[in-house]
Amino acid sequence: MSTFKSSATDWTQIHPRDDVLIALRDLKRGERIDVTGENSVILQDDIGKGHKFAARTIKAGEHIKKYGYSIGVAKEKIDVGRWIHTHNVHTGLSGILDYEYVKTPVEKPNLPPAHLLTFQGYKRRNGKVGIRNEIWIINTVGCINKVCEALAKMGNQTFQGQIDGVYHFAHPFGCSQLGDDLKYTQQLLSSLVAHPNAGGVLVVGLGCENNQIEEFRSFITDEDQQRVRFLKAQEIDDEMSEGLRLLEELTELAVLEQRESVPISELTIGLKCGGSDGFSGITANPLVGTVSDMLVAAGGTAILTEVPEMFGAETILMNRARNEQVYGELVDLINNFKQYYVDHGQNIYENPSPGNKEGGITTLEEKSLGCTQKGGHSEVVDVIAYGKRVSQKGLNIVEAPGNDLVSVTALAAAGAHIVLFTTGRGTPFGGPVPTVKIATNSDLASRKKHWIDYNAGQLLEGKGMNDLACELLTELVEIASGNRLTNSERYGFREIAIFKDGVIL
Repeated sequence: MSTFKSSATDWTQIHPRDDVLIALRDLKRGERIDVTGENSVILQDDIGKGHKFAARTIKAGEHIKKYGYSIGVAKEKIDVGRWIHTHNVHTGLSGILDYEYVKTPVEKPNLPPAHLLTFQGYKRRNGKVGIRNEIWIINTVGCINKVCEALAKMGNQTFQGQIDGVYHFAHPFGCSQLGDDLKYTQQLLSSLVAHPNAGGVLVVGLGCENNQIEEFRSFITDEDQQRVRFLKAQEIDDEMSEGLRLLEELTELAVLEQRESVPISELTIGLKCGGSDGFSGITANPLVGTVSDMLVAAGGTAILTEVPEMFGAETILMNRARNEQVYGELVDLINNFKQYYVDHGQNIYENPSPGNKEGGITTLEEKSLGCTQKGGHSEVVDVIAYGKRVSQKGLNIVEAPGNDLVSVTALAAAGAHIVLFTTGRGTPFGGPVPTVKIATNSDLASRKKHWIDYNAGQLLEGKGMNDLACELLTELVEIASGNRLTNSERYGFREIAIFKDGVIL
């Protein structure tokens, strides 16, 4: 069999202890990979870009390492140069686990450059800071989605140029929900009402729903109600005219506020990945983690979510908990989410999605080890329940599933001004706050320019991590200061989704 020599630019190894190499381009069976000056690997299979192949012989039943940790167990003997994927690897995870707190020392990262320590934001009367001056329409129940949509359209036509826009976020809930399920909806929506990116909020109810405006008001603090108006459609002869009048009131309040210089410590970013590939844990996720660390070092806040995509890497986060109380909250968060799977008769450690598998991700622990890198290396300061808002600066963990729409909505509700969304597959999706799509590879960034805002694939092309982190943070400051829109904002791709776990009558 003939062989073709490959250069180190065609493959990479993440950690010296790893048993796998990752293809940086499509590799062909028979190619020779020079690992060191003395050792080489002859490929026994075609290896797709972003996929893994064995750097050594792996015995059946042996754990396979990537990122320096196990990503699964070999189903059979795997020879050097063989493709490693779902056909010959299974998860090494099982059951609900017991944990032990072993605190990992956390080194404080470097501060951002001096010119990135401030941005131009809106200081709200309640002391919060926003990065947009929008009017939001929040409906208490799905029955009036179209009324709210029409009001938003009228508002944009009437008040164009005075504010950053009038936006409505449709959802199907608020009626016929019971117990905790209704509370999830009320808590999530009330946290969106409190978001400082909105200079004013119109809450619209129908009148006969479970989520009555009178009860919903109790979820909103007095300080936030100063910039909120309420409308119950069944009690008004012409809800459209009244709604437009209330939007005018809110706009008159919002235009009184102007951008001013504020410290970057007032900025909160959400961290999310979706549609991963084999480069997610090599490029975009560690880049976002580096930016997160820089922001936290400057006194800012980062929020990590996607609890099921922590399974298999959860101890990395647990051992960075600020104290034993936070550690205990993390343990409860992980085990309660596992129990949620059990209660619904589902496999806790289900493999990643078809798109993730196609991109080279084999097991949940491999996905998780890449996913958690978005949290960088900072100390975990707090754990936040679904729908609630962060109260401490630093790296926070918020309760939410892996689903893109649900988790990004939870990040916004928790207080994220901007969401950094890494993707190896691409998506047009945007949440209620500016959603920065970060490609893991240059092919995607080039092909989907109207989706992607930043290309982390440059890390595979000779660019340095620190240089790109400063570049990305510069773009975030520009977005926060209103000098730049994300693609999701530019094309109007903005929506929410609410977590559902209960009975609908």
